[in-house]
Amino acid sequence: MPETLAWTRLLNHLFGGAVTSLLHAVGVQPKYPAAPISDAYALELLIAGLLFCFFVLVRLTLSVEKPSVPQQFAEIIHEFVGGQAHQIIGHGFERYQSFVTVIFLFVLGCNFLGLIPRIDTPTSFPVVPLGIAVATFVYYHYHGFREQGFVGYLKHFAGPIWWIAPLLFPIEIISHCARVMSLTIRLYANMFASDLVTLVFFSLVPLGIPVIFLGLHAMVSIIQAFVFMLLAMIYLSQAVSHEH
Repeated sequence: MPETLAWTRLLNHLFGGAVTSLLHAVGVQPKYPAAPISDAYALELLIAGLLFCFFVLVRLTLSVEKPSVPQQFAEIIHEFVGGQAHQIIGHGFERYQSFVTVIFLFVLGCNFLGLIPRIDTPTSFPVVPLGIAVATFVYYHYHGFREQGFVGYLKHFAGPIWWIAPLLFPIEIISHCARVMSLTIRLYANMFASDLVTLVFFSLVPLGIPVIFLGLHAMVSIIQAFVFMLLAMIYLSQAVSHEH
């Protein structure tokens, strides 16, 4: 069994047995039955827990007269994401703003964990970007069907010209499925490469120069979170749009 983080060992100690039993119940054999929770999943839970605590803190300290620091930060994020969503999704963007905000903050938080020494960025493990990509895929298709109805949304895939619909429909289906792969590979590849470059320079020159690459890692983290959020918005705008 590979060496794991203290946080991961704690989760496996507390919940490892229950997780292994659950996996066995659905026919999945974990690679390490004594420690089924991986570092990547443990760090995902950590970020999710921190975000939950942040949102609760903001809710409990809401004030018009004296906004707290967490509230001010939340308002900045809300206005930033809302501005992007308004430009891309347009009318009714408020319905989807909470999802894209969580996507942005979750990806950003996972990416930033790579700045901590001896911790691999969770998004540098393929399964993490894949999970976020699948969630985005399901979310925008759900709202596409909800907004336009089953038949209306399927017409989206057929295009405006009926006689090329039999050709265009399977191409569109494949294209949408490829979005999952595109989202996954883009985030995974960039964060894996950033982790690798930082690790190499830390190994060669322990002091000074690696700080520059930590700054680059932070910049890549922000850009990738922003790009992932933008793509989620674009896919949502196309799914809920009534224009053909």
